[in-house]
Amino acid sequence: MTADTRVDVAILGIRLADPSDAPVARRAGAGPSDDGHLLLDGVGAAVPLNPRSPYTVSGGKLLLDGADTGMGVEAVARPRFYDLRTADGVPYEQIARLHSSNVLATTVVQTCVRYAEAERCRFCAIEESLRAGATVAVKTPAQIAEVARAAHDLDGITQLVMTTGTSNGRDRGATHLARCVRAVREVLPDLPIQVQCEPPGDLASLQELHDAGARSIGIHVESLDEAARLAWMPGKGSVPLADYRAAWAEAVRVFGWNQVSTYLLVGLGEDPDELVAGAVELIEMGVYPFIVPFRPLAGTLAVDVDGAVAPRPADVYRVTTEVAAALRAHGMLGSDQAAGCAACGACSALGSCSSAEAAS
Repeated sequence: MTADTRVDVAILGIRLADPSDAPVARRAGAGPSDDGHLLLDGVGAAVPLNPRSPYTVSGGKLLLDGADTGMGVEAVARPRFYDLRTADGVPYEQIARLHSSNVLATTVVQTCVRYAEAERCRFCAIEESLRAGATVAVKTPAQIAEVARAAHDLDGITQLVMTTGTSNGRDRGATHLARCVRAVREVLPDLPIQVQCEPPGDLASLQELHDAGARSIGIHVESLDEAARLAWMPGKGSVPLADYRAAWAEAVRVFGWNQVSTYLLVGLGEDPDELVAGAVELIEMGVYPFIVPFRPLAGTLAVDVDGAVAPRPADVYRVTTEVAAALRAHGMLGSDQAAGCAACGACSALGSCSSAEAAS
């Protein structure tokens, strides 16, 4: 898989004859993506399903304007645990979802204190899937443990990612995350788990998450540029970057070097040189900067109000390759993380932009 093609597909997506050809797909939600889960040359990838993309699939091959790119494409099969329900009738699919081919993911609280329009992250649709009836507002520890066990036994998931909408409390949702981690640990003691939350007001919550059994953590800032933060994330952007740096430093102390990650989005108006420099600073702290292109997502303010568009592939390629080189120079591989977005890699082209990472 060539890096430039992987970046191109991440921006332009793939046009399928029928969207059902990607039975594992994500619609709306907490993150900056709206995609189908496929295997590109055997590697998990979350890519936009775009009816206007020049990339199509025929006979298991990826075509660009009808020409064979030499890249194979295979759909991730619908998992068997999606057919089950809890004793009180909640579909397992509303509690946790398959991401890529082997990652179970759940948003343990599907509401966010910052979802009022004046504060909402403009690329986020965390409550839209709740309004659509695709999920439930709060997943209990017992529900998540039940679904995780089934997904492990029936579909062979190898890691679990738990994120949360931000709560009003000083813990910003970390306490409920810790309860959910402990519940999963009771039924699957060896399953690697990543948790994701904003910097908690009390950094002792990070130790609590680790003690509960989480082995990696994502503390996602999305941008290190103050103007971009306030424009795109007016509520979350009010949290000082100093709080993020303190949380990252403590998380590295608690979880270890390269067990902490953060999303950095390309396409929020940040200067590419400054974005790369900030990513290198994070790497030197022991934090993995997960580089992902901003994707226009229906149901978000960025699309419905701002009319925002995806970044140029050339810009994404430049930032991704330069950060991949820095990661390689520091010996930092996403595949060395216990669990989480960097360990999965499906939403980023970093793995394809680093031969060492892609071969790991």
